Amino acid sequence: MNEPGHEPPPPYSAPELQPRYSEPPGSEPTLGQRLKKLFAPIGVALVLVLKFAAKLKFLVVPLLKFFPILLKTGGTMLLSIGAYALAWGWKFALGFVLLIFVHECGHLLVARAFGLKVGAPVFIPFMGALIALKEAPKDAWMEAWVGIGGPLLGTLGAAACELLFNVTGNPLFRALAYSGFFLNLFNLAPIGFLDGGRIVTALSPWLWLVGAAVVLGMLVLHPNFLLVLILLFSLPRLWSLFRQKSDEERRYFEVTPGRRLIMAGMYFGLIAFLLFGMRLTHLSMEG
Repeated sequence: MNEPGHEPPPPYSAPELQPRYSEPPGSEPTLGQRLKKLFAPIGVALVLVLKFAAKLKFLVVPLLKFFPILLKTGGTMLLSIGAYALAWGWKFALGFVLLIFVHECGHLLVARAFGLKVGAPVFIPFMGALIALKEAPKDAWMEAWVGIGGPLLGTLGAAACELLFNVTGNPLFRALAYSGFFLNLFNLAPIGFLDGGRIVTALSPWLWLVGAAVVLGMLVLHPNFLLVLILLFSLPRLWSLFRQKSDEERRYFEVTPGRRLIMAGMYFGLIAFLLFGMRLTHLSMEG
């Protein structure tokens, strides 16, 4: 029995637990709703990116068009720099490849000024670089201008190196100047696919024989695989001198006396300037 004045404690009962729902009961999200919730932020981000790209399309589109050129020209430039660096160090290699690039840009600019379609410059280690003409020049006058454009701009590049040497006193620029003068002078040899071979088409194609004799003499004195290639690739043009030509071929080489005189002055004047530049920088290098 319980003592008077003492009530027994009430029986213990656990607190009633009420279920809590983040969503009303019976409204569980479907798979589609879950996917929508997951990808909604991604969709918003894509919309913002596309709107931003649309505003910058004037910049993005040219870059996309220029990308193949970067792979072709930039990639072969890096390959050439690496190859030359093994022989002469990376600083000279970088400057030398840039001089070649300036030379090729001269061809490119003149060809486009005449409305010719040309490819991007492609560099070949220890052989220089080339640009592919996607359409042939209409006559010898046009071909001569495309040919001399490279040596003209290349000579300015070499002269700029000489100017940098005089300003800074860094012998690297003097070495680059001499190399640039020599590179452009060598390309003026009047044979085959060299620049000089293209230039003399406006003077007289028979000068190709003089160029062949010069290259052959160099090959005898200094055997070089590159000289062999030059002679081999020049054979078709040399052979064309002795075969019967069509009327269209004969018209191709028709150049007025005035134009012939202008191109001769530019060609032989450039040769004289390059010889002077080589003489100047070579003497200074010896000193």
